[in-house]
This record gives sequence, structure tokens and C-alpha cells, in this order.
Amino acid sequence: MRWAVLCRSAGLASLAALLVCAWSPLPNLLFRWSAVPSDIHAADAIVVLAAAVDPDGTLSPESLARAVTGITLYREGRAPLLVLSGTSGREGPSEAEVRAGLARSLGVPSEAILTETSALTTREEAARIGAMLRVRRVRRVLLVTDAQHMRRARPLFEQAGLQVFPAAADARSGAVTSPGARLRIMRDLLGEWCAWVYYRAAGYL
Repeated sequence: MRWAVLCRSAGLASLAALLVCAWSPLPNLLFRWSAVPSDIHAADAIVVLAAAVDPDGTLSPESLARAVTGITLYREGRAPLLVLSGTSGREGPSEAEVRAGLARSLGVPSEAILTETSALTTREEAARIGAMLRVRRVRRVLLVTDAQHMRRARPLFEQAGLQVFPAAADARSGAVTSPGARLRIMRDLLGEWCAWVYYRAAGYL
């Protein structure tokens, strides 16, 4: 009997949470609250973190938004070096190489582009890109990722010995009004928060 009551209560609580997330501005408020704002300065390099790429070489909306932001910062003269991260799946080109091709097509010279194609996690990106940049005596970087991921990514790159200026690049808006879009925001926020908690518990942050 007690188990049935607990299950019923959990079900009602889940339904209530679903309705609140879908039909209230709560996800929008949490999106804005958790965002790290951009703080653009002149730097030694622009580092664009990975998102995803399809086997046919199509960048995900998040990956494209980050790549375009990084390329724009380069073309504005914010830094002389553009670092593009991203692995490949079981087949097809790596995300970093697809982004590098996009950068070259938009006027970024090949000698100004570095790629990192092996890191599978944000922690690995920080370690490997940090090592790559230290060899080049790079100290100040503009870090390009989405505004929520920045809260986890920035301290990892600082631990790698870099001075980090956030450059947020969001493929989604915090002002959505449809229930589906609000639920997608909430899903992504929960995923990032779980990753942050894991990194804290593991001692990475």
C-alpha cells in the first residue's frame, strides 16, 4: 500500500513538473540564470569547442553557431589564431576539419587554423588544447561554446594554464514560448547540470 502511494505521488509530481516546464517561463528563467555572459577581449587565440557533426559532414546547429562565432571573432581581429575542436564518428570527416574548411571558405588563412580531432570530452579538450597552445606561448584565449557549457568549460581551461575570456555562442534562444521548445531547453539544462555535478564529484572542477 505504501509503495503504491509513493509511486502515485511520484507520478503526480512528475506530471506537475512536466506541465510547469512546458507551460511556464521557468525554463527561460533558468536558461538566463545559468548563462555565462560574453566578455570579449583581445587574445592570443580563439578556441572553439566541439558539439557534433553528421557522417555526411553537416554540422549540428550548436557546432555551426560556435564555428561562426569563432570565425567572426577572428575576422574582427580579436586574435591571430583560430583553434577548432571536434572528432569524427565511425565514418565521415571530423568536426574540426569541417569547421576548418568553413573557416577557409570565409577568408581565414590555413596558417591561422589549428585543429584538435581526438578529444572526446570537455576535460580532454582543455588538456590537449592547453598543451598545444602552451608550446606556442599562448596565454590569453577567447573560449567559444554555449553560455551554459561555459560554466564547466572555463575553469577547465584555466586549470590548463590559460587566461580565459568567455565568448558565448548559443544556437537556441532563452525566449522561446512553445511547450516543445521549453521542454528541449529544460532537457539540455538538466544534461549540463548533471555533467557539472559529475565533474565536481570527480574532482575535475
